[in-house]
Amino acid sequence: MAIVTQPASADPGQEPSLLHPGLLACIATAALAGLLFGFDTAVISGTTESLRSQYGLSDVWLGVTVSSALWGTLVGALGAGIPGDRYGSRNTLRVLALFYVAGGLGCGLAWSWESLVFFRVIAGLAVGGSSVLAPVYIAEISPPAKRGRLVASFQFMVIFGILAAYLSNAIIASAGLGTEDWRWKFGVSAVPALIFLLLLLRIPNSPRWLVARGRLAEAVRALAQVGIDPVRAERQAEEIGATLAVRTERATLSWRRHRKPILLAIMVAGFNQLSGINALLYYLNDIFAHAGGRLSPDVQAVIIGAVNAIFTAVGMALIDRVGRRTLLLVGSIGMATCLIVAGFAMGHILPGWLVLPALIGFIAFFAPSTGAVIWVYISEVFPTSVRGRGSAVGASTHWGLDAVIAATFPAVAAISVSLPFFVFAAMMLVQFIVVLTYFPETKGVSLEEMERNLGVTRD
Repeated sequence: MAIVTQPASADPGQEPSLLHPGLLACIATAALAGLLFGFDTAVISGTTESLRSQYGLSDVWLGVTVSSALWGTLVGALGAGIPGDRYGSRNTLRVLALFYVAGGLGCGLAWSWESLVFFRVIAGLAVGGSSVLAPVYIAEISPPAKRGRLVASFQFMVIFGILAAYLSNAIIASAGLGTEDWRWKFGVSAVPALIFLLLLLRIPNSPRWLVARGRLAEAVRALAQVGIDPVRAERQAEEIGATLAVRTERATLSWRRHRKPILLAIMVAGFNQLSGINALLYYLNDIFAHAGGRLSPDVQAVIIGAVNAIFTAVGMALIDRVGRRTLLLVGSIGMATCLIVAGFAMGHILPGWLVLPALIGFIAFFAPSTGAVIWVYISEVFPTSVRGRGSAVGASTHWGLDAVIAATFPAVAAISVSLPFFVFAAMMLVQFIVVLTYFPETKGVSLEEMERNLGVTRD
């Protein structure tokens, strides 16, 4: 997507206010994709036992069922960059909103295991595609000094969606709907999906994308809509056009030119999943059922979701102050420590009640570090001409590993309930070393300057 940030020379004092209604509407609408992302991926945690009973699933087939949506997310993430570059992130998100609606309704009305898996894949396509394009859209319209926290708002909504899924599961489970209450747990996601679709009809295309497409007048109107003074909007649109060093139609993502951004995107996304975050969230009820305790698995899951939301907000407050790299370093050590404690508690070497506080600690370190950083980092390290396709590389790495880990988690845990926790802890120690030695800090750096810092070459 040939889009660029505001020129590095732009006066920060002239940046639009975060309270401007137009900018707020754009950010909130794109971030709503994060809520659907979180809800659709986490809702499965409250249905595993019902699905196991309904369809007679073994550990292996339960893993296949849980991971089915994730293979859809992988395809969605891989395929989102090209239509996003060609038709714009906003327009492509409208199509994905329809997929969200269809996925929620289809799972709720599923007539067989095969149909359930099919509609989970449809929902997964929407999750994967929006995980690429929603952060890209936010990055495109954000003032540089506020880009980190605004893109991180997408991750906050992901976490809010996870919490909403846990709360929804707990409420539906207590409503006495019988053995097929799992249908309602899946089906309710169609409501926010429909709201998302309607809101997308009211926000503009990215001004940067419009300039890249030669639609200068529309770009000026879009800039004015997000809070730029009309006179300055026209001047800024011309400046954006002047910075487009390569034509969109000829821009290609290549290993030779973009090696370091590609590696950074793959690593930040890969370590995000190698922390074990999504596998733990998908099987949270099963983990707590094994660990025991006075609280029900549903209630403990809600506690985890609430902690996740609180500390993601902490990450949003820190990401443009402390920086991406520092958050990753601190989070790596904290997560590794908490995962080791959880592993010993799951194996009853330590008391089982320690599982809940250990996982609370894990989330408290994950959320403001790799949880807050991943989508920000992926959306900002690539040059403007290939940002959509570059973001797809990072997102597809995230979802590919997510699918593999989610599919294999039940089988590995059946061998040793502690083993997954120790593997995830080891990966966080590796992340600490890699970030310390290889990752640059991107806090406050304009997208053009970042391109130079990362050594991107031109054909």
